[in-house]
Amino acid sequence: MISTDRKNRLRRSMMFLSAQRPNLIRDSYLFAPDSLIFDLEDAVAENQKDSARFSLYHAIKNIDYHGVERLVRINALDTPHWQEDIRVSVAAGIDGIRIAKCESAQDVHTVETAVAAAEEEFGRPIGSVLLMAALESPLAVLNALEISKASPRMFGIALSGGDFRRCMRTTGKGGGVDMFTARGLMVLSARAAGVQCFDTVYTDLDDLEGFEKETQLIKHMGFDGKSIVNPRQIKIVHKVFAPSQEEIQEAERVMIAIRENAEKGIGIFQMDGKMLDIAFMEGAERTIALAKASGLYKGDL
Repeated sequence: MISTDRKNRLRRSMMFLSAQRPNLIRDSYLFAPDSLIFDLEDAVAENQKDSARFSLYHAIKNIDYHGVERLVRINALDTPHWQEDIRVSVAAGIDGIRIAKCESAQDVHTVETAVAAAEEEFGRPIGSVLLMAALESPLAVLNALEISKASPRMFGIALSGGDFRRCMRTTGKGGGVDMFTARGLMVLSARAAGVQCFDTVYTDLDDLEGFEKETQLIKHMGFDGKSIVNPRQIKIVHKVFAPSQEEIQEAERVMIAIRENAEKGIGIFQMDGKMLDIAFMEGAERTIALAKASGLYKGDL
């Protein structure tokens, strides 16, 4: 049985780290991202894959990451590396796998089968390792719904802007217009499948203003979080995704009102001139969860 709480946990910030660099993966939890993605793919040279796996295994086995989620980006399925990436990651105790260059539901099934075999081999509960997929091509984006629904292990899909832009023959200098359609399709697909959706990295590390603007854009589009490549970006992401005090108070009042009316047998009612029912509860609960994660709410709802 796969925990719904684990699948739906807050993932505002997902920070990439090269698994090849022990000094990075050792203390990375101190920056307090929601999730860490240990990269065995692009960030690791072809002749260093084995040593990166070795570093990753011993880090996960021996370091307390204090509740920060630990994910691994495996090498693509057309390489000779991905199967050993999965075995080492599962053996170490990783929380989830990010499937690089995923283009179909079959890609998810292939990884799922290998993960289940590794769970059995290393004595981990079946279903304990979650999956997410990186969509890096036009075909992948067009298949976003089938990918999102491919496995009960799937918790989310993520846009990989570098490869996507290469496929689209764009440069990224148009303020993100080249990825607007892809972003929209992915959010729609994720919501239809009941999984989360994450935006691509912003690689200009000195342009924090541009990074914040892009993060605000994807929040308004409905994304759950953003992939990042530098600790300086974490606070900005968390600030953007933090609800305002007005939003927190509104969510609190909505939750209380829905519960009180439910106890009276009332399913739909009016509050401040607006019609409310149980459908509003999920959004209010997410606002409170974001407020708690941001340190803005100390209540007990």
